[in-house]
Amino acid sequence: MHAWPQPSTPPVIGGTPATLKLFDTADEVIKPVSVADNHVGMYVCGITPYDSTHLGHAATYLTFDLVYRMLVDAGIAVTYVQNVTDVDDPLFERAERDGVDWRELGTSQIDLFRSDMTALSVFPPKHYVGAMESVPEVIDMVQHLLDTGAAYIVADSEFPDIYASISATEQFGYESNYDRPQMLEYFAERGGDPDRVGKRDPLDALVWRAERPGEPAWEAPFGAGRPGWHVECSAIARNRLGNTFAIQGGGKDLIFPHHEFSAAHSEAVTGCSRMAQHYVHTGMIGLDGVKMSKSLGNLVFVSKLREAGHEPSGIRLGVYSGHYRSDRDWSEQVLADANARLQLWRDAVAIESPVPAAAELVATVRAHLANDLDTPAALAAIDTWARTVRKQGTRHGNNDAGIIVTNLVDGLLGVRI
Repeated sequence: MHAWPQPSTPPVIGGTPATLKLFDTADEVIKPVSVADNHVGMYVCGITPYDSTHLGHAATYLTFDLVYRMLVDAGIAVTYVQNVTDVDDPLFERAERDGVDWRELGTSQIDLFRSDMTALSVFPPKHYVGAMESVPEVIDMVQHLLDTGAAYIVADSEFPDIYASISATEQFGYESNYDRPQMLEYFAERGGDPDRVGKRDPLDALVWRAERPGEPAWEAPFGAGRPGWHVECSAIARNRLGNTFAIQGGGKDLIFPHHEFSAAHSEAVTGCSRMAQHYVHTGMIGLDGVKMSKSLGNLVFVSKLREAGHEPSGIRLGVYSGHYRSDRDWSEQVLADANARLQLWRDAVAIESPVPAAAELVATVRAHLANDLDTPAALAAIDTWARTVRKQGTRHGNNDAGIIVTNLVDGLLGVRI
C-alpha cells in the first residue's frame, strides 16, 4: 500500500538541535527518546477506514509529525511505520449500513485520509501497510505463539478461534499500568470479548478469528480465518523495526487493550522484555465541551474544514494550541484564534527585525518542543516575538530575520506562513 507524498520542508536555520524528550506511558516519566546508531524506529497505529479523518485522528498524526520533524532536525534517521486496519468489524458494519462493498468503502476512506495528510503537510511513513497485506506475517506469528504455548485454540467445533494468553509474558500490564478491574472495563468497551466461552482468562486477546459466513478469510495451517486486531500491529512492527524499537504511538484510547496486547504478543515471540522504549499517547479531542464520538454525530472532519476554505496551517495551529497529552476542546473560537495567530506571524515575518532575536527564537522553540512537545509554550514564544516585531520593526530593508522564522515555523511546526 502506498502512502502520500512527502512535503517539501526547509531546513531550520542556525543554532543547535535539541534532544527530544517525551512522556512514556509505561514508565510514567518524561525521558529522552532512545536513539541507536543515529536511528529511531517509530510505529504509529493507523486508521480503520470506515470514516474520513476527523480531528481526533488529525491530532494524533500531527503529534507524531512533530516527533518526526524534531528528530530529522537533529540529524537522526527515522524509520516510520504505520498500519491500516483494512479488514475489521467496524468496516464491515459501516459498509452493510451504507449498502456498499466493504473493500470499496475502505479504499475510498484511505484515499481521503491520504489527501488530508497531504494537505496538512504530514510526513508519510516509510512503510504504510494494510492488514490484508500483513496476513502471511500474522499467520507466522500466530503459529509461533501456538508452538510455544503462548496461544491456544478454544474448544469450539464451529468457530475455533485462537487466543493469546495474558500469562505468556511475565511483564504483562507494564505498558498501561492498569489494575485488573480497569483492564476488564476497557477490554469490554474497546473491542474485547471477556465473555467468550472457552477462554482461559476473560482478558485473553483474539489473535485469529475463525472463518464466519459472509466474512473474508485466509487459509492458515490452523484453519481459515482472519487476523485479530492487536497481532496485526505486532507483526507489522516487528518485521519492519525489529524486536524492539524506540516509539510506539497512538491515541490514549489505545493504551489498553491495543498497545498492551501488541507489545505482549511481540514480546512472547521475541523474548524481549519490552517492545518499545517509549509508549506515547495523545489526548482526546472534544467539540464545544463534548467528547467527539460517532454515536453523538459531533465529529469534525478535516476534509470538511478544508472544503469550507480553512487553511491546513490554521488547522495545525488550532490543534497545537493545546498540549498533545491533554484532553482538549475544538470549537469555532479555537479555529478563529488559530487563524488570527497565523495572520500575526505572517505580518511579522514581512517586517525587518533584528536577526539575533530571530536566532534566539529558534533556540527557544526548539527547547519547548524538545520538552515533551510543549506546543503551547512554543506558540506563545513565537507570538511574543511577532508582537514585538510588529511594534518595533520597519517595513523595508533586509529581512533575514523573517526568513529564519519562516523556516523555523515551516520546518518544525509544518505551518506555512
